[in-house]
Amino acid sequence: MTVLPLHLNGVGYDAGGKRLIDEISHGFDRGPLTMVLGANGAGKSLLLRLCHGLLKPTRGAVRWGGNGAGLNDTQIRRAQAMVFQQPVLLRRSVLANVTYALAVRGLGRKARTAAALAALERVGMAGHAARPARVLSGGEKQRLALARAWALEPEILFLDEPAANLDPAATRAVEDAIAGIHRAGTKIVMTTHDLGQARRLADEVVFLHHGRVVEHAAASTFFDQPTSPEADAFLKGELLW
Repeated sequence: MTVLPLHLNGVGYDAGGKRLIDEISHGFDRGPLTMVLGANGAGKSLLLRLCHGLLKPTRGAVRWGGNGAGLNDTQIRRAQAMVFQQPVLLRRSVLANVTYALAVRGLGRKARTAAALAALERVGMAGHAARPARVLSGGEKQRLALARAWALEPEILFLDEPAANLDPAATRAVEDAIAGIHRAGTKIVMTTHDLGQARRLADEVVFLHHGRVVEHAAASTFFDQPTSPEADAFLKGELLW
């Protein structure tokens, strides 16, 4: 049973007396790689956390699977994954980081080892399987986190600044892994501060300003002909307040 589409219906989020996400109504469905853009503080990371279920909205509702889908919490949780800017890794080997996630899902030992090695191979990390995760470089840690998520075969994957602060070579390797996950059929919703990366990867853009969606367009349209003054200013490198 599919969990998509995902719909946010009037979703808002307040913290510290401030409205950080303001009445967002938006849908995510299969197909395009969705890039969430906006200035610092626009609400990009918050939006992903609300979608993923790490935070509960103050107002509105996050709905999975369309009307009458009848999905339970376990089905929703197992159909999605999230990778953060600073991935949380176990103090174990590279391979064990992936097999542990598969063990939690209930896979047998032989099946999870094979699935983990296949996932590591897809992101170019199979040669590091026996290394302790703690000694990996930043880019290698991120590729391990992507492999761990990919091995779970999520229907939708949320990526929060997955290549932030990486050098060009590491960024390229992470982008290649993301593109591979997308080609394999997983829906990706991703944030980035890197406009070059957004241009390389995005099929569509959701642009946030002050916790609101002010523009949603195909990537080519957004970058060539933004329709909102906020997006136009953002693409020109102007400061948004």
